[in-house]
Order: sequence, then C-alpha cells, then structure tokens
Amino acid sequence: MPALTGPLTAEEVLDREFLEIRAKILEVAAALDRLDRASGSVAADERRRQIDAAIAILHTSDPDRSERVQRQFSLPYLEHWREQFQIDTRRERQA
Repeated sequence: MPALTGPLTAEEVLDREFLEIRAKILEVAAALDRLDRASGSVAADERRRQIDAAIAILHTSDPDRSERVQRQFSLPYLEHWREQFQIDTRRERQA
C-alpha cells in the first residue's frame, strides 16, 4: 500500500486532470456548435439560459463553482413537494 502524502499541488492536479478537462470542454463546445448550426432558435429556451449562466460561472475563480453550476440546473426547493407530485405519505409511514 503506498504511503499517504499530503494534498496534491495545483500542478499535480493539473497533470492528473488536464486530459479529462480538455475532453469535457471539447464535448460541450461540439454540442453548442451543433445547437448553433441547427435550424430554428432556442434563444428563448430556459435550458439554453441555464447553459449560458453555467458557462459564465466557469469563467469565475470562485471556489464554489461546482455548487453554483449545480444550482443553475436544480429546481428550487418546494416545501409542499409531496402534495405537488401527489406522493402518498401514508403508505411510506406504514412501511
């Protein structure tokens, strides 16, 4: 078993992650290219707005980027979500 060392340096993380990051960025770029070349427009589509907002977050150097991107694609918490989605809580309590 290898000896445990301290946290990786930024250079070590970049060495380890670079190719995967590069591949994911290329995948996103290709998807956006396909979207832009397709007929019609999705400029008014909320999902496109979410994508653009998430990309803008990636341009920051904030330490909580992953959380902020996740929130872009998440629904807000609804206190009465069980009722909204018609989930019967009585059956869950009996189990």
